[in-house]
This record gives sequence, C-alpha cells and structure tokens, in this order.
Amino acid sequence: MLILYLKAILIAVVEGLTEFIPVSSTGHMILLGNFLQYTGEKAATFEIFIQAGAILAVVIIYKSVFLGLLPSTGTPRAFLKSLFNGESHPTGLHILLSIAPIMAVGFFLYKIIKTSLFSPIVVSFGLIAGGLLMVVVELIPIRPSIERIEDISYRQSFLIGLGQCLAIWPGMSRSGSTMITGLLLGIKHKPIADFSFIIAVPVMFAAVFFDILKSWRFLEIRDIGYFGIGFFVAFLVAWASIKWFLRVLTRIRLIPFGIYRIILGCISLWIFLT
Repeated sequence: MLILYLKAILIAVVEGLTEFIPVSSTGHMILLGNFLQYTGEKAATFEIFIQAGAILAVVIIYKSVFLGLLPSTGTPRAFLKSLFNGESHPTGLHILLSIAPIMAVGFFLYKIIKTSLFSPIVVSFGLIAGGLLMVVVELIPIRPSIERIEDISYRQSFLIGLGQCLAIWPGMSRSGSTMITGLLLGIKHKPIADFSFIIAVPVMFAAVFFDILKSWRFLEIRDIGYFGIGFFVAFLVAWASIKWFLRVLTRIRLIPFGIYRIILGCISLWIFLT
C-alpha cells in the first residue's frame, strides 16, 4: 500500500507541474504511468481525478475573473448582461467561443481518442511535434498587437478555440496549442497565457466530470486515501507551477519548453521502440 501512495504522490506532482505549462500533462502521465507500471482503469480514473485539484488552483488564482462572470441576480437579463458585457475579462462569451470547438470534437471523438491515441508512441510524437511548433512560432518575426487580455476579440477567441483542438492528440498539450495559436494571432505571451489558463477550467471540468461518470464504478472505499492525497498534492504543485510560469514566461518564452519536449519525445521513442 505504501508503494501505491508513493506512486500517487509522484504522479500528482507531475500532474501539477505539467498541467498548465506547455509540455503536456497527459503525455507525461501516460509515460510515467507506463514507467511505474501503474496503468489500467483505476489508474486512469486517478489521473482524471487529480486534475480537479489542478483546476481548483486556477479558480483560486483567477477568482476575480470567475466571480465577475456571475450575474448580479438570477434573472435571464442579468445572465445575458454578465455573458456579453460582464465585469470580468475575458467575458463569458469569449470563453464560450474558445471552448465550443474542443467540446464538440471531444464529444464526437471521445471513443476514438481514448482507445487509439493513448499510447507512449503516439504521445512521444505529439511531444516532438508540439515542441517543434513552439520553436518555429517563437522564431517567426511577428509583432504582437494585443498587449492585454481585455483586448482579445471574439474572433480571436474562436480561433484560439480551433487551435486548442490540437490538444486531442495526447502529447500536444492544451496550453501549448492555445499559446501557439495566440502568438500567431499577435497576442503577447502574458495575456495569452492568462487566457489559456482561464479557458482551461470549463474544458477540464467537463472532461473530468464526463470521465468520472464513466469510471466511478472502478473505485473502492480504500481508494479514498491516496485519491485525496493526489488531489491535494496536484492542487499545491499546480498553484506554484502557474505562479512560476507566469513569472518567467516573458523572459524565456516558449523555446526552452519546446526543446525540452523534443528531447523527452526522442528519449521516450528510444525507450519504447527498443
């Protein structure tokens, strides 16, 4: 049982570290799970559950944004006002436009994604492809025109949402896909990172809720302990990871993360193909 708790803590640390920086948390957990020989339905359920801890970290860091999305009263008019012209930035409509594409793709391709794409080899190629894209995008001489998250338009929100669909390929990274798209649209690093973290909440919440509904039957009373520890560890590490990433992003940009992804992808290919 002690070994199981140690594995849970290690996986939760990796989840918290990688969920919101552009290196693919899903890819890391698939590779780590295979390395630790912690696989199967219950392992997949655990990995899904601890993502809720990472989501909580974003909600707390950006609590003013999410509180601003709430209508002042329960009337339909107040709801529409908060959606189209709320106090928060991005508004609810920005968020809806940015999550609609991946929600639709995820709904229709759920079985294909789960049964065909979650393998170490697929993840390795995703890590390499995403890393190359990050390096190339950073080297393109694009002059950013959007300096604040408040200046991101509805059109740009939808295009970022389309780019986010690349994240259905495990290893590509949801945050990496949105940031690459945002940079190509002329948005500076800090606002697109903030936007990426905020729109992650409804996407991840929907994915976690949907997966838990499908896999709750694999859980037992004895699982509560290490599931709870995993949730708490993922929350703490994700909170620290987001704070660190936002602090260093404007200085180091995405190239170091891209290089790391390429190296990790090549090493994992070598391990799993030999």
